[in-house]
Amino acid sequence: MVDRLYCDPRLAVLYDRLYPLAAHECNFYLPMIMAASSVLDVGCGTGALLHAARRAGHCGRLCGLDPAPAMLALAGAWDDIEWRCGDLASVRFADEFDLIVMTGHAFQTLLEDRELRTALAAVRGALRAQGRFAFETRNPAARAWEGWTSRQPAEILDEAGARVRVSRRLETPFDGRTVVFSETFAGEGWEQPLTSRSTLRFLEATSLARFLAEAGLAIEAQFGDFARQPLTPASPEIITIARLRA
Repeated sequence: MVDRLYCDPRLAVLYDRLYPLAAHECNFYLPMIMAASSVLDVGCGTGALLHAARRAGHCGRLCGLDPAPAMLALAGAWDDIEWRCGDLASVRFADEFDLIVMTGHAFQTLLEDRELRTALAAVRGALRAQGRFAFETRNPAARAWEGWTSRQPAEILDEAGARVRVSRRLETPFDGRTVVFSETFAGEGWEQPLTSRSTLRFLEATSLARFLAEAGLAIEAQFGDFARQPLTPASPEIITIARLRA
């Protein structure tokens, strides 16, 4: 799931260059996707993960959900995948999916308790009886935000081969609940830079488990990284696979 600024087509085309689908993330989620006959990717962005599933031979139903039309316009190059514009609060599914994934730390964009409960209720309603919900959120104890201010701007090339400089800055440090950071994009020939400000919520494992239980979801497995190492207080991630409670 991406910041609303990525609704700007100039930035949507840069997203995969700035944040390519990482091998460790693909290796974790792709086998689960390949084993499921129907899959919903919430916050699918440009659809890179679902594209990878089709390339790998998935022949069942694949559906991507994202609130940014410019991102979905890029995803839609694959017309044998369903693309829906919206989020879990606006698009309803009922008993339709064997697997729902929420990757790229999209889960952390659910800021308020109400938003989180609404999203988890929608996930529960969209899952089939034996379905699974797989997602990740950064472990607040690892304090990842401390490295988010760029020492040197990154440089990527746009579709025309022009340089775009991207810098990240921590705007508001962790307040016990959320972090605010910004990304500034300055492209050759642009009239002015574009700045995106994003807020992410960091949940501890105990709080996460409570929200899942309230929504009727049970934790089936939990890991501290994409290599499936056990979750510890120092783990960088809280990667969760949940199912419907019996």
